[in-house]
Amino acid sequence: MRPFTLLYFILSVVLYLIALPLLVYLSFKQKYKESIPARFFLFKNPKFKSSGGIWFHACSLGEARALKPVLDLLSGCDIKITTITQTGQVEALRYSVDVRYLPYEMFLPFWIKRQDFLIVLEAEFWFLLFSVAKAKGARVILLNARISEKSAKKYLQFAWFYKKLLSHVEIIYAQSQVDKNRFLALGAKNIEVIGNIKLSANISKTKEYKKPKVEVITAGSTHEGEEESILKSFVEYKKQSDAKLFMVPRHPERFQAVFELMRRYCDKNSLTLSRFSNDKEFDTDMVLVDAMGELNNIYAISDIAILGGAFRKDIGGHNPLEPAYFGCKIITGKHFFHQSELFKYVYHVQYVEPSEIHKALMASRDLPPSMVEEKTDLKPVIDRILKN
Repeated sequence: MRPFTLLYFILSVVLYLIALPLLVYLSFKQKYKESIPARFFLFKNPKFKSSGGIWFHACSLGEARALKPVLDLLSGCDIKITTITQTGQVEALRYSVDVRYLPYEMFLPFWIKRQDFLIVLEAEFWFLLFSVAKAKGARVILLNARISEKSAKKYLQFAWFYKKLLSHVEIIYAQSQVDKNRFLALGAKNIEVIGNIKLSANISKTKEYKKPKVEVITAGSTHEGEEESILKSFVEYKKQSDAKLFMVPRHPERFQAVFELMRRYCDKNSLTLSRFSNDKEFDTDMVLVDAMGELNNIYAISDIAILGGAFRKDIGGHNPLEPAYFGCKIITGKHFFHQSELFKYVYHVQYVEPSEIHKALMASRDLPPSMVEEKTDLKPVIDRILKN
């Protein structure tokens, strides 16, 4: 082990010991009850079953979902996937491949088996993941790589470190020319711009629901603090238009809290409310979609999509391609920095402050549906994997 790598490993052990009480505490939280024991204590998280093959690391739900078109083109290959979040793990398990949580860095030298490729999605920059995987024989590739404007300023302060980290990478497939320039500033080499792989996704619905005869508004992938503004706006809009609201929180552990919030608004304004898990007739004014994997099915029967994650300053937005594919008129916030590359390809989107959602709902009557016109070609990536 090289001196810097050894020093980094020792530092990771020290940080682990310092954080141990907090990790034990968080492991009892619903949101982390699987991921923290698996990542930080290796509970039910053994090594991959086999050596060789192609190992993808996708942090969370969005990255794991974005893998589908890539995996479809690699059918028959020995595929492994690691994730960090619990929702990402659930999504990865849909592929029927060898799936694990990515252990905390200090475990990686003992946990990693030799693989042919390690393909890391987006902005998952873990020094020991890259260095250990390469040392054990993997060719490291960054796919769908990005560096947000906010992150770039922080990374540049430690450019010497990221230059070391990126020296283990064989090739970087960047989302945009801007991302390429940011990687170059950090000392990276061999960078190709191929666009966002989410543009290559085959977006589809898994179930067919009967569309209500009234206007359907879906608030998709919402976070705490966003639902209140949406509910206030919908209640006001409801006075002027016959419409229904479907609320789809981003995280399942918030279903009950969001339901209680919706119930308060319904009781106060004499509106009706139901839970998707109990009633799929959609006869009520508001519906809480308390099930995973249903968002596309709901977008398919929606007229307007209020896309969450961008009304707060700390989330960075969510994927607009799905509501655009189903012809929804998209309303979202102005803080979509993690999805800025995707939004460049989506037309007819209203970007508003939380207080302007009602105004945007009214304006949507005169606007065309949102749409996407471009696709990303995955051929360079697949060729590199299959020809070597």
